Amino acid sequence: MIISLPPQVETVLNILTEAGFKAYVVGGCVRDCLMGLTPLDWDIATGAKPAEIARAFMKNKVIETGIKHGTLTVVLDGLSMEITTFRIDGEYTDFRRPDSVEFTSDLMLDLSRRDFTMNALAYSPEEGVIDGFGGAEDIQNKLVRCVGNADARFNEDALRIIRGLRFASVLDSEIEEATAESIVSNCKLLKKIAAERIQKELIKLLCGQAVERILLEYREVIFEIIPELEVTDGFDQHDDEKHIFDVYGHIVHSVAIIKNEPELRMTMLLHDSGKPACFTLDEKGIGCFHGHAAAGEEIALKVLTDLKFSKKFTEEVTQLIRYHDIQVFENPKALKKWLSKLGEPLFRKFLLVKRADLLSLSPAMFGRVALVDELEAQLNKLLEQGICLKITDLKVNGMDLINIGIPPGKAVGAMLERLFDEVIDEKIENNKSDLLEAVKEFI
Repeated sequence: MIISLPPQVETVLNILTEAGFKAYVVGGCVRDCLMGLTPLDWDIATGAKPAEIARAFMKNKVIETGIKHGTLTVVLDGLSMEITTFRIDGEYTDFRRPDSVEFTSDLMLDLSRRDFTMNALAYSPEEGVIDGFGGAEDIQNKLVRCVGNADARFNEDALRIIRGLRFASVLDSEIEEATAESIVSNCKLLKKIAAERIQKELIKLLCGQAVERILLEYREVIFEIIPELEVTDGFDQHDDEKHIFDVYGHIVHSVAIIKNEPELRMTMLLHDSGKPACFTLDEKGIGCFHGHAAAGEEIALKVLTDLKFSKKFTEEVTQLIRYHDIQVFENPKALKKWLSKLGEPLFRKFLLVKRADLLSLSPAMFGRVALVDELEAQLNKLLEQGICLKITDLKVNGMDLINIGIPPGKAVGAMLERLFDEVIDEKIENNKSDLLEAVKEFI
């Protein structure tokens, strides 16, 4: 197979080859090319030592990215490429990086230290694809398999546990039996990994096409990352007419249904996490979960904080969870208030959450999706009419109020808020004359 390389990558390979060193593109970029995808990054492995790499690229921009581990970054015509010396890793006492590395001239030794066979691939224009571990066949068979002993790979870098699930989810691949068993048996090692690293892999997993299958088949790993979800597993909702899943099954199905945006997928993963704590039975033996949205918001805040998500991400997800159970289907005034409260972008995401939630219930409840569609139609109509959604949309401003006798300062702000509430409640038209007349009546 011939891989089309960017000219900058060809130049790097040629410079190293002409200097007398073996050089190959390696890892994920080769994997992506075999899958017909466009690589985001190009990594290069070479027999040249770090000092020799630096000398070969004296005329170019070189960054000492990880020189201790044999990696330099070369920038050519705006493309950054990591170049790493063939190496053998020492012990991994921190379950993340090797304590030491030993440089080698053997490409196969270098490839043997990598995580999964699909990433243990190399390519050069002269030699073609080099595959000593069956990675190309595993890609074709949609199989995630560790290179060598799975336990050893996961003990070297425990993040590989969640990376394996991420690859399976994103690529809709199965995980080879021995690798799968090792993922489950070693998942407690994830406690040794920085939250930021887990967060990034978790989001990619959640946005994958096979997310539902992975969340169900590897729930032990998910509960190791988010222990707050374990109580939802097998939790009977005691309402066969409304629910066909236990709480965790409902959560997982809703994650798979909603648009694959990080905030939305994370919202669905946590939206019903508060249900078990709020569970009661009514006089007919039907399960009730009053207050579960607020409880879920508290749980989500803890989970997202623990996993080091950004403030903006956390605020959006917790807001969507806080309001996911509100009923605004048949009241245009309520729609205006919620639209004003949340703003159009978040309200549209709220509608997506409502749809996914309903479509994860019993088929008998699917008819209620039409109410969400109607709500969206009302939303679009209101926006076409240019409705007032915030105080700055009022047809009067602070100076207008001051000119008719409202004293400058807090009184102006309070009056604008009062006018805004009256407009939202449709008690006053949003035009200047009516608003100013209302102010005169108020004072």
